[in-house]
Amino acid sequence: MSARKGSSKKRAAATPTAKSAPPLSKFRVQEDFDPDFSSDLKGIMSALHQFREKTEKEGQKKKEETISSVASEIRTMLNDLKTKIEKDRQSFGKALQKNSKECENYIKSESAKIQDIYEKFAKEKAAHMQSMQDTMSKFEEDKEKLMMRYEQLKKKEKSMLADHEKACEEKIAKLEESLKKKKQDGKTFSILKKTLGTFLDDASDEDFPPED
Repeated sequence: MSARKGSSKKRAAATPTAKSAPPLSKFRVQEDFDPDFSSDLKGIMSALHQFREKTEKEGQKKKEETISSVASEIRTMLNDLKTKIEKDRQSFGKALQKNSKECENYIKSESAKIQDIYEKFAKEKAAHMQSMQDTMSKFEEDKEKLMMRYEQLKKKEKSMLADHEKACEEKIAKLEESLKKKKQDGKTFSILKKTLGTFLDDASDEDFPPED
């Protein structure tokens, strides 16, 4: 088969192509003059035609094989790409699911912490409010007691002031009465003194005469 192809190529190379071949009229003239040459030429032309058809068929077959090979490679690449995408998608889905689970657990943990802090704060706030209410209640009670004591002291002070004022007035009245009495006694004593003085003066003149 290869030897035939080689001989055909050599003969084709040695023989002019169909485009550069001389007109048929010349072949016909040569055919008229040389029947063997005309038969050889027909054989060459037939061989060239068969070679051309075979070449075209082989080229078409190679093209089809090339297209099929390229299509197969493309399909393989697409399948590989789909497989890779599917693996990446599954990996991404697993990673996303893992991250979502971790995030959910973290949120639950933080929510529990916040809830504990809030409950603790609420308890402390309630205790603080109760303590403040107790303090305010005690303050109000102490205030009421102080106000009552103040009123009692005020009344007692008024009573004591009234009693002291009354006692002072009584003492002043007694002192005034005593002063009046003393004044009267003083006047009486003065009169008595004068009387006694006069009497004594008269008696002394009679008992003790003046010296010469």
